[in-house]
Amino acid sequence: MKLERYGNGIAKGMLVTVKHLFRHPVTTQYPEQKLNISRRTRGNELIWQESTCIACGLCAQNCPQGVIHMKVENKKVVEMTADMGYCIFCGMCVEACPRESLYFSYEYEKSTYKREDLNLDKDKMLFAEGSTKRRSAYARPKIEEELPKQTLLQDRNKLKK
Repeated sequence: MKLERYGNGIAKGMLVTVKHLFRHPVTTQYPEQKLNISRRTRGNELIWQESTCIACGLCAQNCPQGVIHMKVENKKVVEMTADMGYCIFCGMCVEACPRESLYFSYEYEKSTYKREDLNLDKDKMLFAEGSTKRRSAYARPKIEEELPKQTLLQDRNKLKK
């Protein structure tokens, strides 16, 4: 049997600690440093483009949860609501739109304290030119170039400011 000197285990442990002390951190410091999410993410809001909508109602018909409600008169959408509290973000409404008028938003930080804030009406969903809303490229590859490239954890050193 070989006798070990007292303190060898402590010295080995301290060596590992010192090695890790001077490495780059693995975690991202979340509110200060944000990673760009996938361009095709399903955000937690719907964005509707009225100019291309033909009021066919396929988005409302294909929603398995019945989140979207539309009232159409003379081939125009008069009223449109979406209760995002019931949405399961399956994307069937976005995929069903033949004119690419419905999008998921690119935003994912939309927490709220009130249930009523999850109800979107026509004005809250409306997308206009020059709007600050960003559309996700989910089921819409044509707009993928508008969005920033996804940041991976291995690229975290580039995030330093």
